[in-house]
Amino acid sequence: MANSKLVAGVDSSTQSVKVLIRDANTGALIRQGRASHTDGTEINPRIWKDALDSAINEAGGLEDVAAISIAGQQHGMIALDSDGNVIRDALLWNDTRSAQAASDLNNELGGDVETARKIGSVLVAAFTASKLRWMADNEPENAKKVAAVALPHDWLSWQLQGGKDFAKLFTDASDASGTGYFDPSTSHYRDDILKLALRHDGDYVLPRIVKPGEFGGNTPSGIPIAGGAGDNAGAALGLQAEPGDVIVSLGTSGTAFAVSKTPTHDASGQVAGLADASGQFLPLVCTLNAARILDAATRILGISHDEVGQLALTADAGAHGLALLPYFEGERTPNRPNAKGVFSGMNLANSIRADIARAMIEGMLCGLVDAVDALEKLGVNVQRILLIGGAAKNPAVAPIASALFGREILIPPAGEYVADGAAKQAAWALLGESTMPRWNLGTVARVNEKATPHVIDQYRVLRDQTENW
Repeated sequence: MANSKLVAGVDSSTQSVKVLIRDANTGALIRQGRASHTDGTEINPRIWKDALDSAINEAGGLEDVAAISIAGQQHGMIALDSDGNVIRDALLWNDTRSAQAASDLNNELGGDVETARKIGSVLVAAFTASKLRWMADNEPENAKKVAAVALPHDWLSWQLQGGKDFAKLFTDASDASGTGYFDPSTSHYRDDILKLALRHDGDYVLPRIVKPGEFGGNTPSGIPIAGGAGDNAGAALGLQAEPGDVIVSLGTSGTAFAVSKTPTHDASGQVAGLADASGQFLPLVCTLNAARILDAATRILGISHDEVGQLALTADAGAHGLALLPYFEGERTPNRPNAKGVFSGMNLANSIRADIARAMIEGMLCGLVDAVDALEKLGVNVQRILLIGGAAKNPAVAPIASALFGREILIPPAGEYVADGAAKQAAWALLGESTMPRWNLGTVARVNEKATPHVIDQYRVLRDQTENW
């Protein structure tokens, strides 16, 4: 292995794998690679490994890399048999078929309040435990084969070690806290909940928890692998977020999360009480519909993403009464897995392209305004809001977001912050420092528009009217 202090950070997301090679001390980007893969709600994990190999190759390989770490999409269920083989295609975070299973488990655990006390969150369809229960109820023969359960990022870390040996499975607290059978407050698995989910009192292997700043294993060539992280925790590391910072991320899903010194337990089910990747906590709200709403807008209007934004900025705030409930793929927060999108208030005056574009962007963002409100109601300190993700590049998103949040929005330079966070994990463990290294993020843009509370009111009327649809 080379003596150079280069580290690799990986982001294995729903749609692609990104690899960044950075200088461990300065964070300077040396080279990078990317590979797209099949997306969806159910997928063969081997596709992620093939994409990882392709992205590493495009990034120039790992021969001179001194350490690596992988961050990945949370929650996905990878069930393994006793030989280490994948039993069935992985069910991902955005697969809502396990909604009833989640409700059943919450009831069996003593109700929402008791469930939140035990694991920091109320179970919804996204959590791994819910998917395991769905498998136990609908594919009992597959459930009987389960010997170990992994998530996307720790399965890939395992594959980098050659797979097969369960003793080499490892993860971190941030990703484990999204399983539904892990207590972030104590940083320990709840084996009783795992067995309840699978309806079987067997012995199951779970990835061991690697502490922040430590390595969990090595590749066959000797490159150490840091603990990795869930994608949102990785982004928080990449952005160097501190208590008081709330990150609003607009990717396939929309998330609002904050670094917190104390754990949260939300019995309403809106806020997931997760761990972060630095030893603190990461209360998080996730919506299923974010950038995909802009994708839909391009199809409806027949124009590009930038043109949708430019068109939206020509319309008045509130789109002359036109409102969108953006539940195109059901919704996680609020928990409405079978809901559909709704346009409301349309009339002859506002049924124009500009108002439709404005309503679609406002609808996408209003769900995230609700998300930040939910964090504040739990006592999360909100000093700054940072806006990231692919949809944040749209010219209308930042100004409309500032108006809806009623405060200044910070826009970090466009970057792969999940992969950056993984790279920082690798650097942290490699350099042996007591705290994570801090790198220069570049110039942060600031957007501060006049507040438009009437738009939020208009959205919330529609949200509440459709609660039982």
